[in-house]
Amino acid sequence: MNDSRDFDVIVIGAGAVGENVADRVVRAGLSAALVEAELVGGECSYWACMPSKALLRPGTALKAASAVAGSREAVTGPLDTGQVLDRRTKFTSNWDDSSQADWVKDSGITLVRGTARLTGERSVEVHHDDDVTPLTARVAVVLATGSTPTIPPVDGLDTVEFWGTREATSTPRIPTSLAVLGGGVAGTELAQAFARLGSAVTIIARSGLLSNYPAPASKLVRLGLESDGIDIRTDTATESVRQQDNGSVTVHLEGGETVTAEKLLVSTGRSPALAGLGLEDFGLDPKKLVIDPSGRVQGVDWLYAVGDAAGKVLLTHQGKYEARITGSAIAARAAGTLKDAVEDWSAYAASADQYAVPQVVFTDPEIAMAGRTLEQAQDAGLNVSETSLEIAVAGSALHADNYQGWAQMVVDEDRKVLVGMTFAGPDVAELLHAATIAIAGEVPLDRLWHAVPAYPTISEVWLRLLEKYGL
Repeated sequence: MNDSRDFDVIVIGAGAVGENVADRVVRAGLSAALVEAELVGGECSYWACMPSKALLRPGTALKAASAVAGSREAVTGPLDTGQVLDRRTKFTSNWDDSSQADWVKDSGITLVRGTARLTGERSVEVHHDDDVTPLTARVAVVLATGSTPTIPPVDGLDTVEFWGTREATSTPRIPTSLAVLGGGVAGTELAQAFARLGSAVTIIARSGLLSNYPAPASKLVRLGLESDGIDIRTDTATESVRQQDNGSVTVHLEGGETVTAEKLLVSTGRSPALAGLGLEDFGLDPKKLVIDPSGRVQGVDWLYAVGDAAGKVLLTHQGKYEARITGSAIAARAAGTLKDAVEDWSAYAASADQYAVPQVVFTDPEIAMAGRTLEQAQDAGLNVSETSLEIAVAGSALHADNYQGWAQMVVDEDRKVLVGMTFAGPDVAELLHAATIAIAGEVPLDRLWHAVPAYPTISEVWLRLLEKYGL
């Protein structure tokens, strides 16, 4: 481990993405410092991916058992809220980052605690308590600072106590009622988790529910949420919020409707966390960074941005992918084996960000999507067709009584390859990687026809889609 203050690479942000960059360059023989102001492991480990899925999973497992005759009769009670919260806390290591910090040390990476700011070319200052530590990078500085919640301009919101996703996923108790502002992924996932843990939940969304996904898929999720007793108010604006004397919050909607709940969760999106880093001193607008496929910031050849900080795809797994790409590019440039330009789909270009992003909505039912929707493909100028159907195969019938699901295939008709796949239904996330491989690998449809799905599995839906398409 390098104990000096000079390193080959300085990575600002020790979340999963920053850890991957630092690990990649160290494995390539460079030295690295990892700077973190909060917990090593970042948002995903302590307040987002892991705790939210831990809150969701018990309810999904209980529903799955109740969906099959035989196991249904063995389900004798509701979720044990205390056990669910305890299991959530285990997945966050009780918000203790000791094990993550040990991994950093054991990997040969130097951990520097504090808040970082760029002070010059390849120069960083880290402020921690009353100390200031100057760091210098010989090769590159990488921004892996994640994202922060976007707070909507709602009258009164700055005067009430409300939850963000951090407070929701780390809560020690389940409120009797919860109002959720936002109909995106985090809002819908947490709404269902809390509803199944006993909260009376209302979702309030300015537009539709999960409106970035194909409508039939979103509709299935909506039906699932409503079956859990969630009150869904879409296409309605929030005019104001007010705190009541008993601590509850009243949300005033357009048209005079109101919703009062013990807790208010605001989940209306996230933005790259780039404020306070000193980017303006280098002539860079934090809201308009241009980042090439290798992660390098346009105009500053030693500065890189990855993950949510890069603002391309705000998903942990995609950020880790970008981190691996960027770490390899930095090491190759340091060795003189890579110049400026990078080729699509090479080891130094995060091409999947544009063509083959996989994503899952972990509600029950789930949505799993890879690549582009029909509309996105058309907007990109592709000549595409759409094939869709309900998931109704032997495997789905065995999986759950009255299984309801939907699948869609988007085909580039000029090249006869898949450019998009969407599945909706219970446990469809396990179908997703096959779709991601087919899209990233640009597998021709006439070859994909020979990828025979095992019987009886839900994967048989692939065969039905290809048959309906005409193969």
